Amino acid sequence: MMTEKVKIVTLGCEKNMVDSEIMSGLIDQRGYSLVEQAEDATVIIVNTCGFIDAAKEESVNTILDLAELKETGKLKALIVSGCLTQRYKQALMEEMPEIDGIVGTGDFYNINQIVDEALGGKKPAFVGNPVFNYEEILPRKLSTEKYTTYVKIAEGCDNNCTFCSIPIMRGAFRSRSIESIIAEVTGLAAQGVKEISLIAQDTTNYGTDLYDGEYKLAELINKVSEVPGIEWVRLHYAYPGFFTDELIETMASNPKVCKYIDMPLQHSEDAVLKRMRRPGRNRDTRELIAKIRSRIPGVALRTSLIVGFPGETEEDFERLCDFVREIKFDRLGVFTYSKEDDTPASRLPNQIDEEVKEWRANTLMEIQRQVSNENNGKYVGQVLDVLIESYDGRSDVFVGRSQYDAPEIDGDVYVSNCKVEIGEIIPVRITHAYEYDMSGEGVL
Repeated sequence: MMTEKVKIVTLGCEKNMVDSEIMSGLIDQRGYSLVEQAEDATVIIVNTCGFIDAAKEESVNTILDLAELKETGKLKALIVSGCLTQRYKQALMEEMPEIDGIVGTGDFYNINQIVDEALGGKKPAFVGNPVFNYEEILPRKLSTEKYTTYVKIAEGCDNNCTFCSIPIMRGAFRSRSIESIIAEVTGLAAQGVKEISLIAQDTTNYGTDLYDGEYKLAELINKVSEVPGIEWVRLHYAYPGFFTDELIETMASNPKVCKYIDMPLQHSEDAVLKRMRRPGRNRDTRELIAKIRSRIPGVALRTSLIVGFPGETEEDFERLCDFVREIKFDRLGVFTYSKEDDTPASRLPNQIDEEVKEWRANTLMEIQRQVSNENNGKYVGQVLDVLIESYDGRSDVFVGRSQYDAPEIDGDVYVSNCKVEIGEIIPVRITHAYEYDMSGEGVL
């Protein structure tokens, strides 16, 4: 009997990647082969994103492109999972006959049954409550390099920002227990993982639902850092409304915690923040940033901003530009507002033209390009620890990241004058700084 060959295509965020890795582990445990190339697969699973219009369009186009392999390749079953299926189950099944089965965000542990049923000619649809229990340590097959990976510490969100569809697709906020997370991290460290990036839709709210309203992120970070083999602990998606003094102290004092905070602010202006239903106001944000920078010397701050939110005036945008110039974020991403079905913001008046949104996004990124170039210059002459990730044989340089740069989304450090193994963390003296990247020499 031929072993089925399965390819998982992951779209969207790191949280989706973790789900895909769990599905890979379950499929591997089932005895099916996981393949790298879609052309070789008899089964393809597309783990979709449905967060904004661009992501939904990418997901649909990917499904249609891969469906062609039923004619040109070996494909027998095309299964769709993730946020798009959770949100648009009925429409996908009715309008895309190319799909042979779907699974939502709370049911992907059934992936082997879904594969079997799809191969048997059924059209399985496992889309129930978007609640997955991460307490059980399921098999997980890493898709990243073995020295770095992401760990989910919570799922869902209770903040109900008016522009966001996450609660629709992922459900209410649910923390994992500390014991469950440490068990997973311990297993990952045994595989050689050195850098753990903690992720959730709202990491700073971690633990409040499990531990009588107590914020437990600081305690969790300390316990993760104590796992043998873990050298870096990185924090993503820190909601500004719940950033406690205890968390700041932990990040300042624990040498294994990267001095890097990914804290999406979305905007600077009070009127826009109020319509977004975001916590705090401009003054609160400035005070929090000042406190973080004073107590965590050298910290790198990443944020994301939304331009073109309904009712954002020219004055609001100009003040946002001034805010970015003044705060000088080390890392920054800009998104244009996407009008999402069934969200309160989609019903707001004064929706803004796409051309205006794009112009504002480009303008803001040009300001950040100049800020980033200036910020990176401060590292010249310093010695930074760098995690080596690859080797460029043509230039004879290694490529890595400092603690101030997250995997894939931030800049690189190009390292010459050294011979090291991929996955090592080495000291590097920075000699040159550019808009987003840096270069230096190994100090060995």
